[in-house]
Amino acid sequence: MRVLVFVKAIEGGDKIGDPTPEALEAFAAMDRFTEELVQAGIFVAAAGLKNNTEAKRLSYDGAHLTVTDGPFAETKELIAGFSIWEVKDIDEAMAWARRAPMSGPSEVEIRPFYEAADLADFVSPEELATPREGERGKLGVA
Repeated sequence: MRVLVFVKAIEGGDKIGDPTPEALEAFAAMDRFTEELVQAGIFVAAAGLKNNTEAKRLSYDGAHLTVTDGPFAETKELIAGFSIWEVKDIDEAMAWARRAPMSGPSEVEIRPFYEAADLADFVSPEELATPREGERGKLGVA
């Protein structure tokens, strides 16, 4: 089972400044944790995201599109970074997330990916495995 693990930004967490010794240690602790995930065969990918001053938000209302430039006032809904893990089940993902070296107030969300078996009532295995020419595949699966 693949899961997306994302860390939500905390108030003021998107401000860039000179790194403090505490921030440097927090980054080092997260690097050590990521190495544990790699060694355990759990780690698939991860990245931190730039602050919201460089972000764009697209809002759709039928045919109408509104684009909002960052920064956004409400930081509690911003994603600061993400990881993709390959785990046997959500309980294993929770066990690893509990070990994450989070410094200060933090919020982490874990969401399972749709897998081929989840889509069996909608898309055949052949359709999932063979994208149409010029397409990336149904439902974003390629």
